[in-house]
Amino acid sequence: RLKIRPNNLSSPKRRRAFHAVRLFPNAFAMISYAEALERLLLAAKPIEDTETIPLLYSTNRVLAHDVVSPISVPGWDNSQMDGYAVHTVDLADGKLGPVRLAVSERITAGSVGTKLERGTVARIFTGAPLPEGADAVVPQEDVEVNEDGVLFTKPVKPGAWVRRKGSDVEAGSTVLEAGARLTPGAIGMLTSRGRGYVTVRRRIRVGIFFSGDELVQPGEPLPPGGIYNSNRFTMRSLLMMLGCEVIDLGSIPDSLDATVRAFEKAADAADVILSTGGMSVGEEDHIKPAVERLGKLDLWRVNLKPGKPLAYGEVCGVPFIGLPGNPVSGFVVFLMMARPFLLRRMGLTNVDLKALEIRADFDWKAGSREEFLRVRRNDAGGLDLYPTQNSQVLSSCAWADGLADIPGGASLKRGDLVRYYPFCEFFA
Repeated sequence: RLKIRPNNLSSPKRRRAFHAVRLFPNAFAMISYAEALERLLLAAKPIEDTETIPLLYSTNRVLAHDVVSPISVPGWDNSQMDGYAVHTVDLADGKLGPVRLAVSERITAGSVGTKLERGTVARIFTGAPLPEGADAVVPQEDVEVNEDGVLFTKPVKPGAWVRRKGSDVEAGSTVLEAGARLTPGAIGMLTSRGRGYVTVRRRIRVGIFFSGDELVQPGEPLPPGGIYNSNRFTMRSLLMMLGCEVIDLGSIPDSLDATVRAFEKAADAADVILSTGGMSVGEEDHIKPAVERLGKLDLWRVNLKPGKPLAYGEVCGVPFIGLPGNPVSGFVVFLMMARPFLLRRMGLTNVDLKALEIRADFDWKAGSREEFLRVRRNDAGGLDLYPTQNSQVLSSCAWADGLADIPGGASLKRGDLVRYYPFCEFFA
């Protein structure tokens, strides 16, 4: 640990170091990305409030209770094909030669036929109930039809081209468990069970603000020393893609009082507070002192690049995550750490990301920290590296289609396999 006394603060670097040690005695102890993520997820408690909404408007919501099917699906034996419903015993002679049978009726989807008499067949269409007595369907392309009837040239096994009652799901079985996300496929499946409404967790409310006197809104003139507040638009977009309700407090001046007021306002309305910037230890960085005044800080500094300055704690009893101010750092840390925390708070059971093993078509020597590089799949099936990995180069995030996870100290050679997280998985 650095030994710095108040009377020996001759440089800005020493003054910042002294400030860090004074506020946080363990400020220079970093934990791994895996440990930090584990601690975040252990602290993420699902919100308890629920609401019942029409299934038609439930896309991406999180189920609050198990869903049990009241009916069997299909509700009856039905045809998989357009063709002919038959008694298979009538076609047994097909082993010796063709069999011609008369059509007794026509059964369309949504209608119910009569009992199929022996020696006849029924014209049937996909999804139509199998008539009583029939035990198979022969596709229309496998027969010849003329005015004398339908010609069958080979025998058919019982059950051919028939969807049996309950083959998808049986009445009384659980079809979706609490904590599942309502994807288009899940919504379609629930519709087929007759569900009109579902009980879901309410949308999580995220209060967010952005520290920095230098921040300027797009569309306004850019003064000397100013930068456009890209973090505001990036973070809002990420939160909205997750289905969060965003409470946007905008840019906050670099002062302790303004930062405290922003935290208090966010805590009054939000389930989670998110901030960007103000995470260093200089005189103009006020996130940590404000958190100390209003709550507690449980986590700070992760052995990660980009994104070492990550804060987690509570403000006025509300969970708080502080993201780095550098645009790429904030983007990466949101995806890899804030996102799973928020999803768990939303009540989602499975928040794990599955990495792919993909060939790296580049060389890389990692430093001491675990690194997430901006990469893109190429036509040869490997990964290309964005040429500039600086944490302020936001164009790397627009160019890339995923992140390559490089362990600290690794020496990567072209052709080695790396863990690759495609962006499409984060936004699914």
